[in-house]
Amino acid sequence: MPRFPITMPQLGESIAEATIREILVAPGETVKADQNLFEVETDKAVMEVTTPCGGVIAEITALVGTSYPVGSPIAVIEASEEDALKAGLIRPAEISAADGGEPSEANLHFAVSEQDLIDPSAPAAVQPTVEGGLPVPVRSSVYLSPRLRHRMEELGLNSADLAGLPGSGAGGRVTVEDFEKFIKALDQSRMTDASPMRIAVADSMRRSWTRPLASVTVPVALDAVLAHRRSVAAKPGISLYAMRALALALSENTAVAGRLIGTKIVHPHAIDIGFAVEADDGVLVPVIRQVDRKTLSELQGPYDGLIAFAKERRLPKDAMGGGIATITNVGPFGITAASPIPLPEQNLVLGLMAGRKMPVWDEEKGAFVPRMESKFILSFDHRILDGGAAGRLLQRIGQLLQEPGGL
Repeated sequence: MPRFPITMPQLGESIAEATIREILVAPGETVKADQNLFEVETDKAVMEVTTPCGGVIAEITALVGTSYPVGSPIAVIEASEEDALKAGLIRPAEISAADGGEPSEANLHFAVSEQDLIDPSAPAAVQPTVEGGLPVPVRSSVYLSPRLRHRMEELGLNSADLAGLPGSGAGGRVTVEDFEKFIKALDQSRMTDASPMRIAVADSMRRSWTRPLASVTVPVALDAVLAHRRSVAAKPGISLYAMRALALALSENTAVAGRLIGTKIVHPHAIDIGFAVEADDGVLVPVIRQVDRKTLSELQGPYDGLIAFAKERRLPKDAMGGGIATITNVGPFGITAASPIPLPEQNLVLGLMAGRKMPVWDEEKGAFVPRMESKFILSFDHRILDGGAAGRLLQRIGQLLQEPGGL
C-alpha cells in the first residue's frame, strides 16, 4: 500500500507549533480514521492529533518532548488508495473529457502531490524541529540598532525583556555591548524555564499594552444577586451573573465592544464572552457563545463544564478565542482593587473584586444599613471608549444585577 505523511495540523488560530507529550500508537499498529495518534501541548491547551484515515502506522518520526511547527511530518501511514482518496490525502484522478466533468476539489485540505508521496524503499527523513518557542517580534518605541535587533532575534528576546537595562549609548540607548554584558550577567543568576502557558500570557499582555488602555470603577450592590443565588438549586457563581449582565448591556450598544480599524468601528457579529480560569502557571479564557441569547440557567452547564476543561487544559476548539470581552473574578483572592488588561483581540475586560459589607445611608430609615458591595472595574481601549461611556456601561451592568431573576 502507498505511504503518506501525517503532519502537525493547525490546532487553533495563531498556534504555530505544538509539543509532543505522548505517543498513543505504535509502528505497525492498525488504526481507524480519526483515531488519536498523539497527545500534544500548545501554549493554550492539551489536544490530540488524529489519523486522517484508516490504515497501518508505518513509522513514527516525532519525539516526545519536542516541539514541531505546523506542517512538520510527525508520522507515516500506509493506506489504501480508496481510503487516502476519501481523506483527501491524494487528489482524485482527472475525469475524462468524455464525462464532461471537472476534477473535484472537495476535501483537499490535507491533499499531497505525487512528489510528496513517501518512497517505501527510502528511509523517512526527520525534518528539523523547533526546541524552543518561535521568536516573538520586537515592538518598541525605544530605538534599537539593526545589529542589536538581529542579536535579540537570535536569542528569541524582545524589547520588553530589556526594560530594566540602562543604556550607555547616546541618549541612553542600549548598545550591543550593554546587551552582551546583560546576557553574560544572566548566566550567573538562577534561572528556570518558563512554561509555554506563561510565555503565551506574557506575549499576549505585551501586545495588549501597545494600545492606550484605561480603567473605571463602580461599586455594585450584590445583595439581590446573593439572595437570588440562595433561592435556586444550581447556585451560579457571581461571575456568571456578571457575564449575563455584561452580555445584555453590550447587546444594547454593540459599538462599545467594537474594534477600531483605521477610521471604522467594527461591531461584533455576536456577543461571545470569555471568562478567566487559573490553570497551570497561567490563565485560560474559555468563551461561551451568544451569551445574550441564553438565560442564566442555560449558561450554568456550559460554564461549569468549561471550567473543568480549562483546569485540565483540554478546552474544546469551539470554546477557544473569538470572544469580544472577558470576565475576570479576583475576589476569591481577597483583591479589592486591580487593573485588568484586555486581551489583544478584545476591547473590554470586566474585573470583579472581593465583596465587602459596607455601611450605606438609607433615606427612608434615616440610618446607615449594611450592604454587600463589590467594586466592578472595567478596563478598555481608550480609542473606543471614554470614561463617561465606560461608566454608563458599568452602571447598566449594576442595574441589571439588581433584578437577577430577569437574567
